[in-house]
Amino acid sequence: MSEPQIHTVSAEVLKRQILAILDAWGLPREQAEAAAQLLVEANLAGIDSHGVSLLDFYRVQMAAGRIVPDPEIATVVDRAAIAVLDGGGGFGHLVSLRATELAMRKAAAFGVGAVAVRNSHHFGAAGPYVRRIAAGGQVGFCTTAVWRPSIVPTRGREPMLGTNPIAFAAPGRNNRPFVLDMATSTAAIGKMRVKKFSGLPLPEGWSQDREGGWETDPDRALADPRLSPLGGEEERGGHKGYGLAAMVEVLSTVLAGATFAPIRPEAQERHDVGHFFLALDPALFRPEGGFEEDLDSFVNALRASEPVDTSQPVQVPGDPEYRREEERRTNGIPLTASLVSRLREIASEAGAPFVLDAGNETEMQLGTG
Repeated sequence: MSEPQIHTVSAEVLKRQILAILDAWGLPREQAEAAAQLLVEANLAGIDSHGVSLLDFYRVQMAAGRIVPDPEIATVVDRAAIAVLDGGGGFGHLVSLRATELAMRKAAAFGVGAVAVRNSHHFGAAGPYVRRIAAGGQVGFCTTAVWRPSIVPTRGREPMLGTNPIAFAAPGRNNRPFVLDMATSTAAIGKMRVKKFSGLPLPEGWSQDREGGWETDPDRALADPRLSPLGGEEERGGHKGYGLAAMVEVLSTVLAGATFAPIRPEAQERHDVGHFFLALDPALFRPEGGFEEDLDSFVNALRASEPVDTSQPVQVPGDPEYRREEERRTNGIPLTASLVSRLREIASEAGAPFVLDAGNETEMQLGTG
């Protein structure tokens, strides 16, 4: 199979394209700006499953009336170190940015800030939210439920949990923040979309078929997702991934008062997705600067540990994303030709201008740029 052609675009051009489509869909500027910024940040970090390719998914959700384009975000609970926000049935990006900022303000006052969100929708990648918390000098943690169940519980046959990601970030003094961003499935659904747009099969171990075997066709897997929990089969630790996914569901839906996807009534118009954000101020736990200095020492020790292969040194969470971001800010964000074509269709359908003029951008083979 020949490698698919891809094109590169700058972050600025990509953001203009996303904004043009979201504006045409009727999102208020603040909503559109939040979503566009977070999608571009995901692409810059190499998390292409949660970047501009999500517009294809969002288009379907908007057409089905599952997302309110101009929601009213409301504060439901605001007590000392905790709060609950209602996303109004809209995209999850803006309400999640507000929840992140609120958690940070509360952590500055109380040492800890916890904010739950309900009645929301997809919020993009989880990492950008905790990166903001770490950039503010605090330790960040967030989880989110997902609108559709896709993880099959250990020993189960039917999907019951979403990909239910976890993100964590902590600031150092001289090092960039430690950032962990992971799904609790073996692979996120968005990664299957990337395989689809790249014309590639799924690796065995990502998604099951109805008979319990491995599904490698991305179209069939996306139509009926049955993802394995992190670890895969029970003998390889899949029960641990299942447990983590269930924990995320408790924090994101049960605590927030959102809807657990498998028991959502068919007639319920909105998906009522839930999120959870936690911020901790290390300066209230120990003398100022002590946490950051020790985190630097910890991270440096991990990176300095002896690798199996000297050409592949030990990394810490966040290193691949930082490196990819530097590359893409310099060389541009790669988009497959099929994705560019799909974005052109989405823009045309919405009546939005198409600003990704691939003919004027650099072309290269996938994986060489």
